[in-house]
Amino acid sequence: MKHSQMFLLLAFCAGPILAQTQANGEYRLALPDHKGQLTWSVDGFRITENSAKTNGREIGVRGLDAPRQVTFLGFLFLAPESAPMTSAKCRDAAMAQEKKTNATLKIVRTSEIPRPGGPSVALSAYTTANRDGSTTYRVRGFMATDDICGDLEFYNNKPISDEDADLKKVFLSYRLDANYTPQFNDVALYAQVLFLHHEYRAAAPVFEKGLTMVPPDGAPFKSATIARRMMRDQAGMSYGISGDLAKSRSIFEKGVADDPSYPLNYYNLACADAGERKLSEARLHLQQAFDRKANMNPGETMPSPTEDDSFLPYKDNREFWTFLQGLKVAK
Repeated sequence: MKHSQMFLLLAFCAGPILAQTQANGEYRLALPDHKGQLTWSVDGFRITENSAKTNGREIGVRGLDAPRQVTFLGFLFLAPESAPMTSAKCRDAAMAQEKKTNATLKIVRTSEIPRPGGPSVALSAYTTANRDGSTTYRVRGFMATDDICGDLEFYNNKPISDEDADLKKVFLSYRLDANYTPQFNDVALYAQVLFLHHEYRAAAPVFEKGLTMVPPDGAPFKSATIARRMMRDQAGMSYGISGDLAKSRSIFEKGVADDPSYPLNYYNLACADAGERKLSEARLHLQQAFDRKANMNPGETMPSPTEDDSFLPYKDNREFWTFLQGLKVAK
């Protein structure tokens, strides 16, 4: 059995974390282990994709304004070039790399927007040709300081320019705060993006770090208890899926000690037991889980063991399977 089949992938409370935009249309990007936050404000876009590098050095977001068919790409990343970086240096390095991969690139204009007390915005307006003969119009703004860079690009198949009022407004809102320290929500977001891209090995320690950073109010979750449960569930399952059952087991055993009423701590231990063919221990932990099923978080339901990949390999074990079926009925 593949490790990826050992653990039930619980539904993660993605809503409040994946919403990288605030109510006022402000987008925020931060890395999990490095100071710095990139922000900008723009209305009318919806997030269509998130990305994160497994080494913790880059996070990105894609947004689409469907009526106008304008897309943005925003990235915050650690620069491969030696520090200190400047916005212009970041722009020139990125555009040189882009030119290497796309010979049709034509620079229309470069400019800078000064930022009192912070890095300037280095702009580049350019076009690229598509295989069907059409043209894509692009405007990119870069901000950089020390060893960190921000890259915000807008593109459309209809002409756009750095002189357009809407884009000017966005780039006037563009900020890079080099002194920002990553918060719980930043770490949880980065881990979740990795998890949703099936990068479980990389996600596990980031979730584990998030578990140590839960704020007193648990925001964006409803409480600190729920936030800790979510971080623990995702950390333990990520370790388990990536094959580190010992680490996964230790995460959930600590969960039992710290939060003995929460049923999924026991359920996930049973999954680890099944992965190690310890069926008597799996039965014990499953029974303990279902004895506590009334303590699930609001909106959660107990998993069905007979539908869980962790236990399906034992379907021919009549005694064990009958036990699982009884738990399903009891749910």
